[in-house]
This record gives sequence, C-alpha cells and structure tokens, in this order.
Amino acid sequence: MTKEQWGAVKQKLLQNVGQHNYKNWIEPLVLDRTEDGVAVIGAPNSWAGTYVARNFGDLILGEVSMMNRDVRRLEFVVRKAANVNAPEPARPAQMEVEPAEAPAPAAASQTPAQPAKASPMDTMLQAAPLDPRFTFDRFVVGKPNELAHAAARRVAEAGPVTFNPLFLYGGVGLGKTHLMHAIAWELQTHRPDLTVVYLSAEQFMYRFVQAIRERRTMDFKSLFRTVDVLMVDDVQFIAGKDSTQEEFFHTFNALVDQNKQIIISGDRAPGEMTDMEERIRSRMQCGLIVDLHPTDYELRLGILQSKVDAQRAQYPDLKLADGVLEFLAHRISTNVRVLEGALTRLFAFSSLVGREITLDLTQECLSDILRASERKITVEEIQRKVAEHYNIRMSDLIGPKRVRTYARPRQVAMYLSKSLTSRSLPEIGRRFGGRDHTTVIHGVRRIEELKQQDGQIAEDIELLRRALEA
Repeated sequence: MTKEQWGAVKQKLLQNVGQHNYKNWIEPLVLDRTEDGVAVIGAPNSWAGTYVARNFGDLILGEVSMMNRDVRRLEFVVRKAANVNAPEPARPAQMEVEPAEAPAPAAASQTPAQPAKASPMDTMLQAAPLDPRFTFDRFVVGKPNELAHAAARRVAEAGPVTFNPLFLYGGVGLGKTHLMHAIAWELQTHRPDLTVVYLSAEQFMYRFVQAIRERRTMDFKSLFRTVDVLMVDDVQFIAGKDSTQEEFFHTFNALVDQNKQIIISGDRAPGEMTDMEERIRSRMQCGLIVDLHPTDYELRLGILQSKVDAQRAQYPDLKLADGVLEFLAHRISTNVRVLEGALTRLFAFSSLVGREITLDLTQECLSDILRASERKITVEEIQRKVAEHYNIRMSDLIGPKRVRTYARPRQVAMYLSKSLTSRSLPEIGRRFGGRDHTTVIHGVRRIEELKQQDGQIAEDIELLRRALEA
C-alpha cells in the first residue's frame, strides 16, 4: 500500500468520523509498512493505538481493504515512546478479517480489539475513552441543570482554580457523566498542554491494586499526583474500600496543595456517603457541590427535540406527528438515558416498517418502556412522607385547618402528587379532604413560585422526592 493510498484512506476517514475525532485520533496515525497482508500503522503512543483499534479499527480496515484487497489485518505500533522510561514499542493491537470478507466502510465496531501491551507508565496514565456525543454543544440546559452546566463550563476554561473540587452529584441519567466528558473534551481541544486524566473510581481502584501487585506504587503515586486535572467519575464506588480510600485521600491532598483542579461525580452528596471515610467527605465538601436535579417536563422536551434534530441526518424521510414528543416527555420522567433510548428505538422501528411516528405507533413500539416508566407512587404515600417530614398528623394535613403550619405542607403534598403520580387534579383534590381542583392548582403554583424564592422549600421538595423515588 502506497503513502498516497494511505492519504486517500485518511480523507475517507475524515468524512466518516468527523473533524473532531479525525484531528484527535486519525490524523496522528502514519502508515509504517504493509507486508504479508498486514498494514502496520504507527500511533503516537500505546494508549492512542489501543483506543483507535477499539473504536475505529473496523472502519480503518474497511477503507484500507477497499484500497488494497490483500490487506487482511491491521497492527498498531508505537512510533515514539511516550515516556523515557518506556522506550520499547507496544506489542501490536490487531484487527483481523477473512480475505473474502473485507468490510465496506461502516460505523466503528464496539467489539474491542486485542489491546496493545502498553508499558507500565502508559498503562498507568491510560484514561477512560471519551464518548464523542458527550460535548457541551449537545448538552441541553434547563433549570434543573443550569448551575451544574455553568460550573462545568468554568472549570473547562482551565483558568485559575476558584473552587476545588467541583463535585457533581445526582441520580442515574441526569447528565453527570455527560458533563464530565464535555469538560475533558474541552480541555483536550483548547488546552493540549495540560495533563488531563479522566477515569471512573473503579478504574482508579483497579490501577492502584495493580500497582501494589506489581510493586509499582511509587509509579502510581508520582503519576496521579502530578497531573494538571484529575477527573473521577462515580466516586461512591470506593466507599468501604479502605486502602483505595487512603490512596485517594493522599492523591487528593497532593493535587489540592499544588492548586491542581479536581472534578468528581457521585450519585449523592458527599455528606450522604456514610460509608466513605469522614476525612474524604470533609475534603470533598470544601469545594463547589452541585446537584443535578431530576429533569422537569420542559427540559425533557428540549432533550427530545435536540435528539430529533441530531437523528434527522440518519432518518431524513421520517415523519413525526404532533404530540409525540410531548407524550414521551410526560410519560418517561426519571431517566434521560431511557428517554433518549426510547426515541432511538422509535426512529429505527418507524424506518423499518415505513410508517409515520404517531401516538399509536409510539405506544405500540414502546409498550414495555412505558409500562416500566409508569409512576407507582401513590398520593397516600406522599401524604404520609410529607406529614412525617413536617412532623404533623395526617388528619391535620388533609383536614380543613388553614393555618400555615398545616397549609404549607399540604401544598407541598399536592405539588408532589401532581409531579409524581398520574392522578388528575380533581382526584388529588378529593384525596385532600374533598377539595376542589382549583385549590390544588393554586397549591401547585404556589410551591413552584416558592421553590425559586425559598431555598428551604426547594431542599424539602428534593429530599421528599428522593425519599419517595428510592
């Protein structure tokens, strides 16, 4: 295979993977040689070679095979060692295909190739792959996540550290990982001079245990304590794991002392991680703690509209009936991943059967998701939780007394009943002592106003919501 053919292959890859992925992963690759049906491709380091093999290997092999039918396998080698202590090239990562079945250009396979054998130092710094979909441009901002988005944007500017760490927390599918990846992409693009490491807490633990097993703990310490930005996802994973917590604590301290940025995500606030060491919880509470609230209807609708726009290129002929997105935004309310997955399935189903996406088709195609997403919380459960929270009797919560001690909790319970159940306003009113639906509307609107003005009310609502959805 000639250098000119390799240049043509790279141009084809640019069209398939996009400018951003091309610049970061494909452009640095060089064709070393081709021999015995193998195209040997040089990568800047073993991490890059392994990542490209896993994420773009099938695509590259397909394009190379189109140029030269004799090529049946790719090998990725390191052209230049990433560290003076690791001068030897990595063992090649390989992608194979039978001679008669060279694939046509397609999306990159998700099946991992045989990983390259990286040097100890490379392996230690190898970060988790970033999802190209998770950028700031694709993050839909609304009231539940606007503070988290603004804080992530500020950190991604890589200016002077103003809050350290930045701690993002919230339930599944609310956007924590999306923001973490977006920060990493932004730093990688605009501050390539910085050493940025993003990984999960599980990966941090695995690498620490590996370093102990291989007697390379000093390498581990020196590497993780000299990065410019450390990003750790799902930190709750190390709770209860004493030795990993010990190492994480010292790494944390070393980076903070050097004024290096730390960004952490978790499924709950640091103070609620009761099985995490107190000194770590205390450290994590020293920075900015931001809660990604459950999505509201408007944000879910915005996410769906954004995904429809993104899917138009793949499904240009599909028709979407009025009311479908509104229906989905109302019915699938707890998890954005489920919401996006439902829309992806709907588009694929409609394309295969050649039918317009109507409400009937939506209910037919997504029947299992819609059943699983049905709200199972009852008005009675909400009333009990609210009464317990405010330390009042159930009879006073639903009774006729209008003193503020009872009226405000009653409005909170009405608001949660409207938000968390499928009951109609008249039904909710009947369960609150036979009140008219206009009373329920007034109570709901009053709480919506107070959430913006009164931090205590907003906190009460969130605590009650979590308790009810747990």
